[in-house]
Amino acid sequence: MAFAPSLGPRLDMRQSQSLVMTPQLRQAIQLLQFSNLEAASYLEDELLKNPLLERDDPGPSPTAEPPIAPPTLSPDSDAASGTASEFLPTANEAPLDLDPTNIYDPGTNADGYGATGSGSFSEDGEAWNPIEALGAERPNLREHLESQMRLTFAHPTERLIALALIAALDEAGRLAEAPSVIADQLGVPLAALEAVRAKMLHFDPPGLFALSLAECLAAQLAEKNRLDPAMVALLENLERLARRELRQLQEICGVDAEDLADMIAEIKRLDPKPGTGFDFEPLRPLIPDVLMRPAPANETGESDWLLEINPETMPRLLIRRGFHARMLASGSRETRGFLSEQMQNANSLVKALESRTQTILRVAAEIVRRQDGFFRHGISHLRPLTLRDIAAEVELHESTVSRATSNKSIATPRGIFELKFFFTTALAGANGETHSAETVRHRVGQIINAENPKNILSDDAVAALLQKEGIDIARRTVAKYREALRIPGSAQRKREKQPA
Repeated sequence: MAFAPSLGPRLDMRQSQSLVMTPQLRQAIQLLQFSNLEAASYLEDELLKNPLLERDDPGPSPTAEPPIAPPTLSPDSDAASGTASEFLPTANEAPLDLDPTNIYDPGTNADGYGATGSGSFSEDGEAWNPIEALGAERPNLREHLESQMRLTFAHPTERLIALALIAALDEAGRLAEAPSVIADQLGVPLAALEAVRAKMLHFDPPGLFALSLAECLAAQLAEKNRLDPAMVALLENLERLARRELRQLQEICGVDAEDLADMIAEIKRLDPKPGTGFDFEPLRPLIPDVLMRPAPANETGESDWLLEINPETMPRLLIRRGFHARMLASGSRETRGFLSEQMQNANSLVKALESRTQTILRVAAEIVRRQDGFFRHGISHLRPLTLRDIAAEVELHESTVSRATSNKSIATPRGIFELKFFFTTALAGANGETHSAETVRHRVGQIINAENPKNILSDDAVAALLQKEGIDIARRTVAKYREALRIPGSAQRKREKQPA
């Protein structure tokens, strides 16, 4: 496994347990638990407090044009000449007769009576309460669907599929990508994705996640218990309805003219674009902390994975040693004492950042090595993994591994995942082999979804099939996984799948 080399000492909690919790050690532990964005915010505060720290920003492009310096005003210039100039003067160059404190802008909060004050009123003349207004804000479409998703799906795989379907919605509430494409990207069977989509068709508002207008309208009619065979036939012939072929539609649907008129009126009351009733906000991307990409293939055609910390979210810090030396030479005793303390803090922060980078990369590299089958073949190859397994391999304490994976995500060829996603419990198998609980749970769902409607499988039958595949599992465990997948028992499935 190849990844960016480390530059500093690693942080091991086993070593820190015998040490006093110094401010430097507390800072290193805190940085390790932060995500990249949280760590970047923390560094911004440190840059403001410590004059010896500066951001390692790339210099200006050599082809960039130099900035144009504003012309200086003559000593005898006044406010009129300043405002007539092409450039506004700086604060030190402002003419003496210009007093900005006397300027009043009725459109601002200069008088202390702003738009959020107690004297604010709404358009209808009533007092406006910002707290009530905040609570009255309607969630956008994605937030509305994600809240329903968390209540509907408990299994991580189903939630992953549901989030991908939500991300694929367009403004009208239809899927912008084919389900087969989304299933290939996630590495899940198309049947599993369609099972999740079938449930999400009945989310509020019904008709979202449809592939066609007919499917969107059918979901809304089913929610009203009005999807009878005649209405199904009408939805299958919407082109004829658009061409006003009413006589042919009567024959196809088996209804008279009056019933057909009622059916058409009911369809007109439906919403062909259920997503437009919400404020559509583009999906806010999850910014990964670790980037993963395949390495160039070797002579045998095999490729490894390369890992690095996302450089877009983690600024690099430099210590202004030249400034420190100049200030020590000319500063007072108090100044030298202050600079000595700030230099110690700066060195400690830089070392903590280096330790954080090394620890996260080592832990992420071991996770990727253990879950290589998942990245190459999909969720069915997810292996059981615990914090203890990673800690033993990278020679760190479990608490350190927990902090290194907390609030962290990794961008992989299969999508962006939280590092905690890859830790699953193990189930015993044949010949001492172990299986990930997530993989077994996924397999339980596959077996039930593929069962013959005329031969509904009981939990004992599912357990027997899994045992033939080398997975040692009890009936009660199958029942627990089935309930976690929100799959009803065999008796209810028999009633649902077998026609009366």
